[in-house]
Amino acid sequence: MHKKILPLITAAVMIISAQPVCTFTADCTDIPQISAKAAVLISASTGEVIYEYNSREKLPMASTTKIMTTLICLENGGLYDEFTVDSEAIKVEGSSMGLQEGDTVTMYALCCGMLLPSGNDAANAAAVRTAGSIPAFAEIMNRKARELGLSHTYFVTPSGLEGEGHGSSAYDMALLAREALRNETFRSICAQETMEVEFGAPPYKRRLKNTNRLLSMYDGVYGVKTGFTDEAGRCLVSACERGGMELICVTLNDRCDWEDHMSLYDYGFSQTRLESVSLPPPGTLDIVGGTEEKLPLIYGGKRVDITVSGKSPELEFTVISSPFIYAPASSGEPAAKLRISCNGREIATVPMYAAKDIPAAPAEKKSSGGKFRRMISKLRKWLF
Repeated sequence: MHKKILPLITAAVMIISAQPVCTFTADCTDIPQISAKAAVLISASTGEVIYEYNSREKLPMASTTKIMTTLICLENGGLYDEFTVDSEAIKVEGSSMGLQEGDTVTMYALCCGMLLPSGNDAANAAAVRTAGSIPAFAEIMNRKARELGLSHTYFVTPSGLEGEGHGSSAYDMALLAREALRNETFRSICAQETMEVEFGAPPYKRRLKNTNRLLSMYDGVYGVKTGFTDEAGRCLVSACERGGMELICVTLNDRCDWEDHMSLYDYGFSQTRLESVSLPPPGTLDIVGGTEEKLPLIYGGKRVDITVSGKSPELEFTVISSPFIYAPASSGEPAAKLRISCNGREIATVPMYAAKDIPAAPAEKKSSGGKFRRMISKLRKWLF
């Protein structure tokens, strides 16, 4: 009798122990054990991978899709233009910001409705307003994904409700969040626990609540987006800052997402450090029609810091400017920008200014002599 019961008891114990347990241990330096089907933790500044698990596997990502939808709408402009929502677009299941037929809204309000209460109605209304139809907007989403190098991502809907082939990888979603957070309006919206916006017929003030509980659960979290469907499970994209260091975390199909993100952040911040970027000498720009041929430059803006975990990354520096400028030049006026990149992805741009005054040359010198010929030579090189 006992021999027959024992295997059943053993099997039950194995099934119970196989289920992930949602636990959170503060200040852990060991690699955390998580319950997600896929996960990644990256440096927000460089994109360096600090932790990953199945991070390149394409999976459904539910409403974290709205990161892309919101970014495209913000970049499209016209955020405060009022319009009436498309009555068919807002007839969608799932989470909602409360849009009704005939409501007057702004694109800004729809972006808030996507990022906080995760409104599927807001995503559809924004897509139709931007592109004329949901399929046309999906084409824009996929074009943007290709531009960002999201190689395991395909969009069918603006909301994240499943469509044939709709999905992404944890790594792609981290790169997408990194790009979106460079948009100041996006970053400001997704960091809010609640917001007050106006919409309706006529518009009146409403209070929206963020579904991202991590904002109040863990110090330093400032975004980004939650998601859930039966197929995708619980999905979460978050971002966190500590001591000037910034990390982005993504988990897909994770029943313990809040706890896993907190554990991953404790691990990540224990493995990273803040480094100040050493900028190259600012150099000079060609200047024509002045008393000198070279305009010395100086850097402006604050120091550029990056979050790294391993060896210091190889950075690329590119000066963005016109081939030359015309005199006169005044000290302190904008002249160029220095783009800092890592692995082909921009980290920051640093403004560059004129380091001194260079007045225009006297009229008779502009039209004669070697300086005029050299100016023509430079112009020909630039044109041809």
